[in-house]
Amino acid sequence: MIQRLMERLDASPTNFQAVQTIAEALEGAGFRRLLPEEAWSIERGGKYYMTKNDSAIFAVIAGRKNPSEAGFHIISSHSDSPGFKIKPNAEIYGDGGVVSLNVEKYGGAVLSTWFDRPLSIAGRVMTRGKDALHPVTHLVDFRRPVCTIPNLAIHFNRQVNDGYAYSVQKDMKPVMGYFDEEEISLMKSEGGLVKSMLGRELGVDPKEIIDYELSLYPVVRATLTGVNEEYLQSPRIDDLSMAFTSLEALLQTADEETDAWRVMAVFDNEETGSGTKQGAHSPVLRSLMERFVALAEGEERERFLRAVANSFMISADDAHAWHPNYSEKYDPTNHPVIGGGPVVKINANCKYMTDADGSAVFRELCREAGVDCQYFVNHSDVAGGSTLGNILTGQLDLRGVDMGCAIWAMHSAVETGGVADHEATACVFARFYSC
Repeated sequence: MIQRLMERLDASPTNFQAVQTIAEALEGAGFRRLLPEEAWSIERGGKYYMTKNDSAIFAVIAGRKNPSEAGFHIISSHSDSPGFKIKPNAEIYGDGGVVSLNVEKYGGAVLSTWFDRPLSIAGRVMTRGKDALHPVTHLVDFRRPVCTIPNLAIHFNRQVNDGYAYSVQKDMKPVMGYFDEEEISLMKSEGGLVKSMLGRELGVDPKEIIDYELSLYPVVRATLTGVNEEYLQSPRIDDLSMAFTSLEALLQTADEETDAWRVMAVFDNEETGSGTKQGAHSPVLRSLMERFVALAEGEERERFLRAVANSFMISADDAHAWHPNYSEKYDPTNHPVIGGGPVVKINANCKYMTDADGSAVFRELCREAGVDCQYFVNHSDVAGGSTLGNILTGQLDLRGVDMGCAIWAMHSAVETGGVADHEATACVFARFYSC
């Protein structure tokens, strides 16, 4: 299971490739794609999936009973991770023919971890289609280092180790290379270095490229570390590790018959507040559930409300592991450790959806799966962030729990989690889907 998780992390440098990776796995397991703009037909026991914006994906296995009787068993996660997005008209031309890129920070990245790394570029490119409303989508991944963000030598910044406030606009521009005047003239005629590179990579005329959504990513493969290889280290563990672990559990149990309707929901844009059509703040999950209830039972609203009342959601987003160098940052009695099992996340001010009911359900699932369970509660003097669970309850009054695996260096260019924790979480997810 861990080897598959590592392979999927490596294959998913951006949210777009992550959704493609999940879709390919679902297709291989016999799931049928549903297009939102078309009429749907379903059957009991059928396996289906749909995507939104190429960056969110939702899979459903129809249960034996009506949704109003057995409800939906939902595991939600997200496909995006903090990093840097390339702006339009990104090229900045400097002395000696050096070309850098103008980038924008996406989410809450730990900036210092991005310096002096080999970086590549991946994402989505739009070219002209049959008409203005139907551009053609291409996914692109250069799969090799094409740029770096060089640090300033300590000789010019003696305070760098005393706590330096980085400016994204000034300090974080990736350097692409140096070019002669003829090369620069040619790339400008093709719309700039970025479009010129994209044209060659995709085999299209750069002038046919209308727009793009491109991100930088570290050219670092997922690996096992620690004396006993107990740690999983990779970019984008938060939150692709939870997305791929829920996929693992869904595929593992896909051929089992259950009364409940199983749902895997992988949203986008959690790192920026979920306020998009493919984010948890949108009605996309609610609309999907309503549509399946209508297909299974009819249009009566009361049936959908009963389905919601009979449902339960696991909101899966990684948690902060106790750090041996910073014990004072953590709650004295509720700090999860790597290797201690999945983590229930609790916040008195309702930043997480967990309440005693949701926690009890998850802890019982852990017990039935033979898995240890931990709590994460913020240090009482530190404000906590939020995640998918409490955002989704603004759309659906679901029972549920916020949980995740404990990791170090959340939002760093490379994060660290526990092998045993992800294996244990897959067991709990499979137990939930089998209920």
